[in-house]
Amino acid sequence: MRAVVQRVSHASVTVDGEVVGEITRPGLMALVGVTHTDTEEEARKVARKLWTLRVLEDEKSCSDINAPLLVVSQFTLYGDARKGRRPTWQAAAPGPVAEPLVDAVVKELRDQGAEVATGVFGAQMSVGLTNEGPFTVIVEV
Repeated sequence: MRAVVQRVSHASVTVDGEVVGEITRPGLMALVGVTHTDTEEEARKVARKLWTLRVLEDEKSCSDINAPLLVVSQFTLYGDARKGRRPTWQAAAPGPVAEPLVDAVVKELRDQGAEVATGVFGAQMSVGLTNEGPFTVIVEV
């Protein structure tokens, strides 16, 4: 499981012109991708990492200051463009495998006490954010 994490001051996801998920104060935006061999244990590990990652102001984590997170499924994180000009998506898990694991990340975060907004799995989403720093890191378990 892989996540691209950005420190943000604001982030939102829009589907069909409607905002479906939004954080309006400093926190983290996480694009989460799933591969075929991922399990619920990896989902729990990613969630714990996101919740405790010390990348906010003054080296604080979301758990330290109760900062919100926006979690968006992103199968393209497992795209491979090493050959040719068209990426292959073979390493990305199919929807029936990936969706429950992205949901497990969100559930684990909420179980830890996090405020979590989300996108809509499989939808055509428009993601807007203000990246602070800029700061972006890849988390992989």
